[in-house]
Amino acid sequence: MTSLPARAGRRCHHAVNPLHSTLYFSPDFAKEMAGVGIENPKAAYLAGRSAPMGAVGPGTVAAAFYNFNHEMIKEFLPAVWQDATPEAVLAARLRAADSTLRRLLGEETVASPEMVEAAELALQAASACTRHARPLYAAHADLPTPDEPHLALWHAATLLREHRGDGHLAALLDCGLDPVEALVTHTATGKGMSPRWLLATRGWQRTDWDAATARLRERRLLAADGELSETGLALRAELEERTDHLDIAPYERLGAAGVERLTELARGFLMIAFNAGAFPADLTGKD
Repeated sequence: MTSLPARAGRRCHHAVNPLHSTLYFSPDFAKEMAGVGIENPKAAYLAGRSAPMGAVGPGTVAAAFYNFNHEMIKEFLPAVWQDATPEAVLAARLRAADSTLRRLLGEETVASPEMVEAAELALQAASACTRHARPLYAAHADLPTPDEPHLALWHAATLLREHRGDGHLAALLDCGLDPVEALVTHTATGKGMSPRWLLATRGWQRTDWDAATARLRERRLLAADGELSETGLALRAELEERTDHLDIAPYERLGAAGVERLTELARGFLMIAFNAGAFPADLTGKD
């Protein structure tokens, strides 16, 4: 039995994870990736996130990313590795993370004692993550930890993100949600990315979205108005509980006080980044 308050790990994840995600919406990332020969935004994301696994092909990425269309991935992988090696991509990614965090948070915050403290806590949490059956986490865990605290925090946030994400995919499979159904139900909670953003970045068509919506209605997980039914709400709640269970080890390593402190620090950094325009205004929503 865990000694943590209910959903404490999930709340911490929701505060820490966006610090990693700022990278993918940053013009610094696009600039650095273009500098190594990858100018297409979709190719940049696919290469940037998968580079720790090496020069992988579309099948590996479809399996590890789950909700991206394999046909879209095939447009860019493995061809992207002819433009840049995984090593070059990883170096570009870290440079982009550095400039992004400095720009969004400011030099004073980057150099603050709170940044050092947050990095130490996040790395301590990540030290309890496990590799087996977690391909994206395991690949990232083999990367060196940067020396600078803000980059060490970004690295730890990445480890915690991919560890939880790998477990979440197992839970999705167990709950019987295919890639597009997972996207539709998450968006229906009001907490996921908007359909416009998802269709633009994941490679699916509106027909795929509509077909998944129809399947979910047949299973009585969605109501006629597109909202989650009681059954759908229960399934999403069960899904998150299973994900919490699979992801509890990092937060148990910190203990209740450590989790609370990391959540507090990460939320503070996140609000600074959010107010600096880290994310598009229309990123989330049901429309």
